[in-house]
Amino acid sequence: MSRLIYILNGPNLNLLGKRQPHIYGHETLADVERDCRSLAKELKLDLEFHQSNREYELIDWIHEAREAAGGIVINPAAFTHTSVALLDALNTFERDVIEVHISQIHKRETFRHHSYVSHRADAVMAGFGTHGYQLALRHMARRLHEQPAPKV
Repeated sequence: MSRLIYILNGPNLNLLGKRQPHIYGHETLADVERDCRSLAKELKLDLEFHQSNREYELIDWIHEAREAAGGIVINPAAFTHTSVALLDALNTFERDVIEVHISQIHKRETFRHHSYVSHRADAVMAGFGTHGYQLALRHMARRLHEQPAPKV
């Protein structure tokens, strides 16, 4: 099983640390990536870390992950609540998907309570701040360890 994990980030997360820090905190996406890469090294995982404000780029990365990745960690941001296209792409991925939200979306506006991505996600992290990414990586490493070795 591949030890490559794709971490995908949706719209406006490029502004993490600058946009609404009272909700999302002061850490930047570069800080999140640095922390994830450090933990991945400890967990003996490889990472592809991407962010886009464009739905089609996220879909392209999901399609790419189908061929190489052992799992996907995705913070779809606002696409969480709107994108059937992301759900359809994730439904083509046959390994674990973990959905991450920095804020506790269920304590926010009502429209944020629904997630299309959750229909596919094997686990959801919400409200852990940026630490949710590390929790997701730890869970992904555990899941990969639990997978039986491929039959030869």
